Amino acid sequence: MKDGFVKVAAGTPAIRVADCRYNAEQIFTLMRKADEEGVRVLCLPELCMTGATCGDLFRQETLLRGAREGLATVLEATKNLDVLTVLGLPVRCAQDKLVYDCAAVIHAGRLLWLVPKREPTQTQRRWFAPAAGERTALLCGREVAMDAEAVFACTRMPSLVIGVDFGEELWSPRPSAARLCGRGGATLMLNLSATPEIVGQADFRRAMTTTQSARLNCAYVCACAGEGESTTDLVFSGHDLIAENGDLLAERRFAAGLTVSEVDTDYLASLRVREQAAATGAPVQRVEFTLDLSKTVLTRHVSPAPFIPEDEQERAHRCSEILCIAAMGLKKRLEHTRADKAVIGLSGGLDSTLAILTTALTMQMMGRPASDVVAVTMPCFGTTERTKSNAETLAERLGATLMKIDISAAVRQHFKDIGQSMEQHDVTFENAQARERTQVLMDVGNRVNGLVVGTGDMSELALGWATYNGDHMSMYDVNASIPKTLVRHLVAHVAREKEREDEHLSAVLRDILDTPVSPELLPAVAGKISQKTEDLVGPYELHDFFLYYAVRRGYSPAKVYRLALYAMGRRYEDKTVLKWLKTFYRRFFAQQFKRSCCADGPKVGSLTLSPRGDLVMPSDAVSALWLDELENL
Repeated sequence: MKDGFVKVAAGTPAIRVADCRYNAEQIFTLMRKADEEGVRVLCLPELCMTGATCGDLFRQETLLRGAREGLATVLEATKNLDVLTVLGLPVRCAQDKLVYDCAAVIHAGRLLWLVPKREPTQTQRRWFAPAAGERTALLCGREVAMDAEAVFACTRMPSLVIGVDFGEELWSPRPSAARLCGRGGATLMLNLSATPEIVGQADFRRAMTTTQSARLNCAYVCACAGEGESTTDLVFSGHDLIAENGDLLAERRFAAGLTVSEVDTDYLASLRVREQAAATGAPVQRVEFTLDLSKTVLTRHVSPAPFIPEDEQERAHRCSEILCIAAMGLKKRLEHTRADKAVIGLSGGLDSTLAILTTALTMQMMGRPASDVVAVTMPCFGTTERTKSNAETLAERLGATLMKIDISAAVRQHFKDIGQSMEQHDVTFENAQARERTQVLMDVGNRVNGLVVGTGDMSELALGWATYNGDHMSMYDVNASIPKTLVRHLVAHVAREKEREDEHLSAVLRDILDTPVSPELLPAVAGKISQKTEDLVGPYELHDFFLYYAVRRGYSPAKVYRLALYAMGRRYEDKTVLKWLKTFYRRFFAQQFKRSCCADGPKVGSLTLSPRGDLVMPSDAVSALWLDELENL
């Protein structure tokens, strides 16, 4: 349970209808198996102690007594298990003598609480009464509280708060989960279900589970009745699901057993704080329990590229959508400023390539010719023939107006003016070239009544890998919220899309993709790039991973490190990951002043570093606490 991860499970025991002794044995066997797998919270199906298909047998005391005895057997058999479990059974109320469809909440051999079903279905009302406030039931030799308005809070892990609901309540117009998560602070919902399987029902159940978890910023574990239920008229598939904040973590159908994954309750709790949603209405009862704290072994999938969809079809759709969003943003800016041209510094690298592709799409949307895009190549000391040729070919294939301005003489004169030696390849040597290029672009923009389109991406912005008032500055940055790893996929997507239409354009895009990422500010060696960005600041796939989990999810440095090692497998040594993670935090804090005055740009995803609302951070914050945590791992 370290770092907020809790191993949870949905379980479907193979039961026999009305055979409570047999069912109790199947239940505690499944609970023991869950404990062996490290599960700490287990959800079992609705009415699994008796079977949900008992019909009018629910009216008979014999079955109710069998359910009580079965529960007592389970409690005795699991008194040494540190697993909070909810299981379904029918219970007669001590006060009104009515029978309720209940979830028994048990832990370490103790019955903590009974949660009655709030709204039985029309068919179930034949046997079960709806929840009606606080009640008690006589079970296992004592009176047990029975109330639907309760959550279960772990004393040793404040972020683990559990709510319980039933089957159809998941898609109710007024779901009980909204109250339990809102007023009760539940981060984990357990849904006991006995809905039958028909064509399309699984898709609907899956969609509702993931959607509800996203809407309520919670995790949802659904356990459905399955093998062993009566098939008189219906079939039950044992469809078990685990979802977290809109993501499906695990799923199982047509088989008895356990579906296991880990949910991140610390993350879910932090989302609640971020949302600042005020809970209204009557308070929800809070029942406390204790779990021993232990390190949760991760089995859930953690993508090494969190900004990139892993499914090829989804990735293609996402790329098309991002290009359209960015182009629409630029379209509005061009219309508002009444700019005649869009001016771009085209280097032959990935970022400027994406920027000109987006700008070309913008002109298409506006019904304007591609020649209204002014592509300016500005070779200098580090420019290679490969990148220069690619930039020129790209502009030509897109139909842009190409300007070639060699800035070498201007930079040499500037060096002479400030007393900078051509042999001193320091930060001044590099930044002077970047600032000269920006000056040229701004002045060209003035001359043609154009708007300068920025090319810097979000990964560079996070690391401050930009020259202040150089490539750091533009009039609208179309790449502002696109991380470097996604830039690559966007360019590759366009290369695939253009393959039949223009094979030469596709070919140059592929060559740009194969070119090492470089600012090309140091002299080339034997005509080849001498300065590779990832050798200096670290691999972008690592930095984008750090960026997502440190900023988007707000994880601690130690948790980011743990997940990076887990997600990357053996791709990097531990010390390498740690080295670049320290670099990330050091640069992220130190370079905030560059983000505080960055240009406007379209937000295309859930994370952006714009100081105008998405990242409110002081320019002078100190990274010591974050780096100390990494030093003390």
